[in-house]
Amino acid sequence: METMTETELLFTEILNCSRMDLYLNKDIVLDKNARFFIASALKRRIKGEPIQYILGKADFMGLEFKVTPDVLIPRQETEILVETAVKQVTKSQGHKVTSVRILDVGTGSGCIAVSLAKLLRDVEITATDISSKAIEIAEYNAGINNVSEKIKFINIDLSSSLGVYGCARYDIIVSNPPYIPFGEINTLQAEIQYEPRIALDGGSDGLDFYRRIIIGAAAGLLKKSGSLIMEMGFGQKEEIENIFRESGKYEIIEITKDYSGIDRVIAAQLLNGK
Repeated sequence: METMTETELLFTEILNCSRMDLYLNKDIVLDKNARFFIASALKRRIKGEPIQYILGKADFMGLEFKVTPDVLIPRQETEILVETAVKQVTKSQGHKVTSVRILDVGTGSGCIAVSLAKLLRDVEITATDISSKAIEIAEYNAGINNVSEKIKFINIDLSSSLGVYGCARYDIIVSNPPYIPFGEINTLQAEIQYEPRIALDGGSDGLDFYRRIIIGAAAGLLKKSGSLIMEMGFGQKEEIENIFRESGKYEIIEITKDYSGIDRVIAAQLLNGK
């Protein structure tokens, strides 16, 4: 189905109707409150505020998620990360693994963890984030999508994860980490400036979190032969591949491009005996 335009999103929300009804019922008269909301929404949008924050929700993997400026807006590219993880879980379960344990690092709105919980059977998911407000939103999204019982949400800093999860080995770790070099953030489009900086800032070269996750996963979070799957930014593939190789602990098993032909998701497997 074709993605709705921002105008269609706004009016279907105000009128509580489908896209088709929006065009079939052209004689609808907006009341005062609806006119006020639309005028306010348009003013906010002109200033650059994302339509998802204005409406307070976003679509991802065919599901609806609450979003606020406390969490990154779910993007279509991140659906590739979910699809890659589903493929890895399906492969594992095909080898008669009864239950697969997944760790989502930096869950934000919970879009990855919730989607995986909806798509997969026999999975135990732990989702972490340094932001307590993000965890609250992620828990809410798990509730409205009826997967709360399959996900454990924890407010924790990645740098502290090893201490808490040292004995909790995971079959798969997924993450959409911050990957924008901090010096570039203020040069990006106005919409990006509304999103939480903590979810964007990847350090001086955009790769700080990849180094931490790759080392941390191998040091105690990931099971032997387990998979680490991460989203990455434009032009970062070779540098991230080098981080994996220099660790000496992984084999890169898959790199997937997004719909624009950009290398977007990297999957690596922890080597046995490393």
